[in-house]
Amino acid sequence: MAEPIEVNRRLVAVFAADVEGYSRLMGADEVGTLKGLTERRAILDKAIADHRGRIANTAGDSVLAEFGSAVDAVQCAVEAQAALVEANASLASDKRINFRIGIHVGDVMVRAGDLFGDGVNIAARLQTLAQAGGVVCISGETYGQVRKILPIAFADLGVQQVKNIEEPVRAYALTDLATSTAAKIISDSAKPLPLPDKPSIAVLPFQNMSGDPEQEYFADGMVEDIITALSRFKSLFVTARNSSFTYKGKAIDIKQVGRDLGVRYVLEGSVRKVGGQVRITGQLIDATTGTHLWADRFDGALENIFELQDQVASGVVGALDPKLLEAEIARIKRKPPANLDAYECFLRAQDNVHQWTTKNNDEALRLFRRAIELDPSYAQAYAYASFCYGWVDAARGLSDTEKQEDSRLIREAIKLGKDDAFSLAWSGFSLAWTFGELEYGATLIDRALLLNPNLARAWNLSGWAKVWLGQHEIAIEHLAHAMRLSPLDPQFHAMETATSNAHLRAERYRDASLWAERALRDEPNSIDAARALAISSFLAGDQEKAERAVKRLRQIAPNLRGANVYKKYPYLTPPGVREIYLDALRKAGLPE
Repeated sequence: MAEPIEVNRRLVAVFAADVEGYSRLMGADEVGTLKGLTERRAILDKAIADHRGRIANTAGDSVLAEFGSAVDAVQCAVEAQAALVEANASLASDKRINFRIGIHVGDVMVRAGDLFGDGVNIAARLQTLAQAGGVVCISGETYGQVRKILPIAFADLGVQQVKNIEEPVRAYALTDLATSTAAKIISDSAKPLPLPDKPSIAVLPFQNMSGDPEQEYFADGMVEDIITALSRFKSLFVTARNSSFTYKGKAIDIKQVGRDLGVRYVLEGSVRKVGGQVRITGQLIDATTGTHLWADRFDGALENIFELQDQVASGVVGALDPKLLEAEIARIKRKPPANLDAYECFLRAQDNVHQWTTKNNDEALRLFRRAIELDPSYAQAYAYASFCYGWVDAARGLSDTEKQEDSRLIREAIKLGKDDAFSLAWSGFSLAWTFGELEYGATLIDRALLLNPNLARAWNLSGWAKVWLGQHEIAIEHLAHAMRLSPLDPQFHAMETATSNAHLRAERYRDASLWAERALRDEPNSIDAARALAISSFLAGDQEKAERAVKRLRQIAPNLRGANVYKKYPYLTPPGVREIYLDALRKAGLPE
């Protein structure tokens, strides 16, 4: 009969280390990886021995050790990481053998020298949370034993739910060490992450101000919806939910959050229950300066809480899109033009587009071309450059060469941006507006809306396409949604102008006149708004207003005449209706 295996229990500091990406390294270079691992293991094994630790289990790329003291375990981990990073310094990043290290103080079982139990599992899970090559992750129990002894600064990662462990685990990451050989490594690991080359944002967990635990789930769900909705914008870098939620329940420094997560913008907010109502507030902050860029609040009935959650997520995202664009353009304006990269050229070009003058449009087209030259795969730059050609066509007409170039830009935008809502929407609009491909253009815009239903620009462009297709009521519905999504949009006047045209085609002339008047007030250089105001005012019986609108129309477009006003785009207004509109313009003062 076999003798029973003796199992002992004891309280120890468990040290778990594992190589990051070991399978990838072995697949790329088995011999080199094995040689490097042997050298790194010698460093790690020596550090463990020097700090009175005992290696219990090994599996080639992983090490499990026990220490009688949490202080010894943490000092060993930090100094080992310093030595390991120094050994990796001369290697290319894809050749480095980096260890993740996790430490937990807990009860373990010891059998034949090996360690077992939850204490081991927790240490192993903590190492998966650690950043390889410098930072060590420890449990709350470990932190409690070393925080007053070692001169180390710890970042609280909050409560973590780790795999196969029933109870959540409090985790901490080492971020600074004032007096040890690891000082340089820890300092390097605390450096701010470089900002991405596009707007970057983190959405933090919203505070539950209600004292009602049920609202906690609502707030968390809403933040997840906002993160998902923002992630649909290919032009944004959005931090993942797991990273954002490490700040849940903690007092935070927005600037530090920006540095920790490598983002320029942070969205934070709160949820408060008042009687049967719920109030949600949100604010957008530039994490590099601490400046508040936008704030709003949303109220709704508690009984419709999930519908309210969707409305808030949609409203926040719709408001953020133009606000982020505005903030990014303001930032780029402070940078010397000679230093612009493709994205920055694109931003500065957009700013010129929004001035709505021929001179600015020409500069925008130059900048979009420069962006394409710097990055030939920049789908959005192709799409917007085509939009600029649409302006040229409206102002003076396109030459055959320009029309060929416009067509090329559109096709490139569609090919390169087949999964980008922005590129598809603008390409579809250009095809409809300049080339008369109404059905195909509208289909591309519909595809854009499927990809990103929160893109206000796509709803705006869809509204125009529906007007041209004669679907007036759908157009008004889509344009209303665009305006609700993006009430601060720099192209808000275009939504108002399109709404005016929809009412005009539906023969609601007074409504059309009111919307056109709003649009021209918001953008005095809009040819479309001035034309719609002149036509609708005349047909509504207001001759004086129609004449004033034609006067403004001639100031904006001096070469416009009755003979050419609809020559370029005969497909946008059908015969019969076109003659009625042209007659109204002539009688309001537009020359032949």
